[in-house]
Amino acid sequence: MYATTRIDDHLAETPAEYRGHSRGYRRQVLFGRETGSAHLTLSVGQLDADGSIDAVVHSHETSVYVLGGTLAVTTLGQVTHLGPDHCMVLPVGEVYAVAAVDGPARWLQMVAPGEIDDGRRRDTFFTGDDLTGRGPVVPDMRDPRNRNAVRFDAASMDLGRLAGGSDVNAPTVSPSMATALLAYSGIGVKMLLDQNTGAQLHTLFMVDYQPTAIAHPHDHPFEEAYVFLAGRVHALVDGEEIAFGPGDVLWCGVGADHGFENRGDELVRWIEVQAPQPPARHSYRFSREWEHLAAKLEG
Repeated sequence: MYATTRIDDHLAETPAEYRGHSRGYRRQVLFGRETGSAHLTLSVGQLDADGSIDAVVHSHETSVYVLGGTLAVTTLGQVTHLGPDHCMVLPVGEVYAVAAVDGPARWLQMVAPGEIDDGRRRDTFFTGDDLTGRGPVVPDMRDPRNRNAVRFDAASMDLGRLAGGSDVNAPTVSPSMATALLAYSGIGVKMLLDQNTGAQLHTLFMVDYQPTAIAHPHDHPFEEAYVFLAGRVHALVDGEEIAFGPGDVLWCGVGADHGFENRGDELVRWIEVQAPQPPARHSYRFSREWEHLAAKLEG
C-alpha cells in the first residue's frame, strides 16, 4: 500500500482542537490514518507573523523540521530558535509551546505513532502552562547539553569536500559519529533525528541521490514517507513507475515495494521519515535477492 500527494499551502487549515489555543496556525495533513498509516502522521505547519500555539502535550512523539522562517520552541525551561533546516524532537509527554519569530514560519511535522482522529480518545492536551523560559539559544552540535535539536548543513553531504578531510575543531563540527554521513552507490544518507537525539518512535534523515544513483526495489517492516526537495527522481512503487519532483510527497506502508533512480544530471534530495524505528537487523528486504534464491532453488 502506498499514497502520494503534494504540499499545497492553500489546503492548510486550523485543526479543530487548536481553535482557541493558537493564533495564526494552520496545517496541511499529508499522510495519516485516512491514507492507511497507523504508525505516522506527516503534515506541514504554518504560523503567521506573531502566530503561536499554546502550551501543549501529546501522547505521541513529535518532531519538526523548519522549512522557512524561524520557529521558537519553548520547552524544559528554555526557548530554542529553529531556523531553516533546523529540526528537533519533542518526546512523548513533554510540554512545549511554539511561536513564529520575526515573520511567518513553516515546518514539516512528524508524529509517531499516527494521531488518533476517530474520536475514541484524545492524544493532544493543552495545559495552560506559562512556559516562558531562558533563551533564546541556537542549537550547537558541539555543546554536550544539546539533546534533541539538529541543523542540516548541505555541505555535510558534499562527498568531494569530505574526501579532503575536515577541521574537527571547527565550531559547527561535532566529533560524534552520530552526525556522520553514510554514502554508498552514489547515495548519501545524513541521519538527523534518531535515538541519539532523543527520538524513540521514529527517525528523520536527509537523502541525496547523485546522477545515475539507483536503489533497487525493496520493502521494510515499517512505514516510510518521503518529502522531495530538489531534482527529479523516478520511483517504482508496487510495480508502478512514478516521477517525483520538489513538493511531491510519497508514503509507503509496511511491505510496499519501492525503488528509486536518478536518471538526470542534477542532484536529487529528499527528507525521509520512518516509523516505527528500524530494527537492528533485516530493515531492508531486496526483491532481487529473494528472486535470485527462487531461481537458484528452481535450477
